[in-house]
Amino acid sequence: MAYPNLTASANHSSGSGNFYRPFSVFSVLTLTLLAMLVIATFVWNVLVLVTILRVRTFHRVPHNLVASMAISDVMVAALVMPLSLVHELNGRRWKLGRVLCQVWISFDVLCCTASIWNVTAIALDRYWSITRHLEYTLKTRKRISNVMIALTWLLSSVISLSPLFGWGETYSEELMECQVSQEPSYTIFSTFGAFYLPLCVVLFVYWKIYKAAKFRIGSRKTNTITPMAEVIEVKEAAHQPQIVFTVRHATVTFQTDGDTWREQKEKKAALMVGILIGVFVLCWIPFFITELINPLFSCDIPPIWKSIFLWLGYSNSFFNPLIYTAFNKNYNNAFRNLFSRQR
Repeated sequence: MAYPNLTASANHSSGSGNFYRPFSVFSVLTLTLLAMLVIATFVWNVLVLVTILRVRTFHRVPHNLVASMAISDVMVAALVMPLSLVHELNGRRWKLGRVLCQVWISFDVLCCTASIWNVTAIALDRYWSITRHLEYTLKTRKRISNVMIALTWLLSSVISLSPLFGWGETYSEELMECQVSQEPSYTIFSTFGAFYLPLCVVLFVYWKIYKAAKFRIGSRKTNTITPMAEVIEVKEAAHQPQIVFTVRHATVTFQTDGDTWREQKEKKAALMVGILIGVFVLCWIPFFITELINPLFSCDIPPIWKSIFLWLGYSNSFFNPLIYTAFNKNYNNAFRNLFSRQR
């Protein structure tokens, strides 16, 4: 992933001035806000991990997927964002050597890709639990979630480590540059593997969830009175949550609340997945569009916009735990108990 300049120091050519002077009020304020974002991202994701470790009921599906997402987001906050901030402060010039450059870029691609695929795994888990809740048992769910976690980190590792084996160059000593390999073939491979493929998956998943919810609402039967000439009879429908009373001259059908709790749970899960996907798309799509077109078409994108898109993508690691825990009462109660014990 490219690391554009936030402070945008002056070019070597004399014609163009700075977007921000290194110690202007605006640049100091901006860098302070970014530092606060780094700290908040780290603290919030660590809090989620501590909660999962301390609460025994969280040691199962789907919390292993949430833990995997939190681990990737903690790594973004601890290993990627601070060095990116230093890179910005140095005017996009890398002064820390080749080895640290390669380590930094590798962790950047690894952690961001893993974070994106963990969001995809959570969306898939919610989709199967909503649409196949009878066959998607706890045992099956655990096995599938473990496979998704393993594939997530394996694919992320392949994408991040490929440049170390000669697929493009990440460091230039003469230009003092440290960036993701700009080799066109690697750009296509990395952007599609890290973003465009999971984007297609999550959009398809949410479309299927929306379609299933719409079908379920449309298929619900309301209370009806049907004229009939029959003697009194009471029976309970075998496959529908309703009771039918057949009385003289009419059949009265009352819709019962047999599936109300499950429907409310599914609606809440669908809303959580929708917000998680929506924020994920809004945070990352500007960056990956520019990341794809810049090496392929040599587009001249202003450094300030590259920086905005980059940090907007990083901010997704801050929003992920907020969105997930906001829709889970168990996490809210666990957080409350955690803080009350510390007092």
